[in-house]
Amino acid sequence: MPESGQKTTQGHITETAPVVTAARRAGLLVTLVLGGLTALAPLSMDLYLPALPEVTGALRAPAARVQLTLTAFLAGMALGQLVVGPMSDKWGRRRPLLTGMTVYVLATVVCAVAPSAELLIGFRLLQGLAGAAGVVIARAVVRDLYDGVEMARFFSTLMLISGAAPIIAPLVGGQILRVTDWRGVFHVLTVVGVLLTLLVQRFLHETLPPERRREGGVGQALRTMRGLLADRVFTGYVLTGGLVYAVLFAYISASPFVVQDLYGASPQTFGLLFGLNSVGLVAVGQINGKLLVGRVSLDKALAWGLGIILLAGLALTLMTTGVFGETGLVPVAAGLFVLMSAMGLAMPNTNAQALMRTPHAAGSASALLGTSSFLIGAVASPLVGIAGERTAVPMAVVQLGCAVLALACFLGLCRPWRSAEPRAGEPA
Repeated sequence: MPESGQKTTQGHITETAPVVTAARRAGLLVTLVLGGLTALAPLSMDLYLPALPEVTGALRAPAARVQLTLTAFLAGMALGQLVVGPMSDKWGRRRPLLTGMTVYVLATVVCAVAPSAELLIGFRLLQGLAGAAGVVIARAVVRDLYDGVEMARFFSTLMLISGAAPIIAPLVGGQILRVTDWRGVFHVLTVVGVLLTLLVQRFLHETLPPERRREGGVGQALRTMRGLLADRVFTGYVLTGGLVYAVLFAYISASPFVVQDLYGASPQTFGLLFGLNSVGLVAVGQINGKLLVGRVSLDKALAWGLGIILLAGLALTLMTTGVFGETGLVPVAAGLFVLMSAMGLAMPNTNAQALMRTPHAAGSASALLGTSSFLIGAVASPLVGIAGERTAVPMAVVQLGCAVLALACFLGLCRPWRSAEPRAGEPA
């Protein structure tokens, strides 16, 4: 039987009542804080995107080297989650989160004054390592508080909040460039980091009580992760989610050059198009959370999302390779809009399905989800520039290839047509 003060969900102890009551007391405010933490990564990338062409000139560095500032940030986010996730299972959520946010602010300050591309790349890596705390712990907090359909709905709500970052960020970034240079972008990120740190300190209560924390050091953390990866279905969702994020990061890395350099759009036009795509993602995410969850299985909604992403990637590949003749910005932008909107089905359902299998190690499971997403994204990002800045073909090919692999992992490892399978460590 569960201990006093705890409740069970689907046979697993998932909450300690006093902790959950305290964490949920602020309601909407806690949701906004968690949304802000999950938005930190896209904000740190997207606010900076309109400035990429300017950075190449200001630091006298080629575009491929400047794109490494994105790759370094993504790699830092991947590795940081792998460390912070298990730490949060051992020491609770608040202490690692506040430490990470403090280091994020300091690294961002250095980025704002970096005199060379090499130094900027180095501190973008540190910025990602520290900022990973917000992303991985926010997911773990959601797992502490929710389960099942309720968790899937909450992830869709977080997408509404965190989705505002890619909508607003390029627009704000474009306006920042009207009044200052690219360094002003990092000044704004510094302010955002300070505000989020203060909000976490004031309003986000601890959600993992001492009796539910995991003992042991690095060795125990590695054994926990190995046990999670031994679950074929969990691993399938991890790989599927990582490849979906690779499609997203290919778009993030290539779109400033494709839209502005290849098609001649202004930074402000790029910001509007980027924001419109993010509106599509958020809107579909809300349709998923409000209308589909509870009526359609999470796997079915995920399958639809993956299928649409694949078809959009195929259409973009055909357009950019000239199969339909000379293609302007409008049809390419339409293809990207469809692709991005379908992310609203794929992302929240992948996270929910993976975390529902891991109530005993939410921090480590969240770390593996986040690490796969950012690590695969970090690999995909430089591939989009492999043929230079004057073609959109690499972006489309990378997106199509990752979409095909994501669907293959989902069907081959998760096997959604089968009945529920036992988790790793449970009897078959």
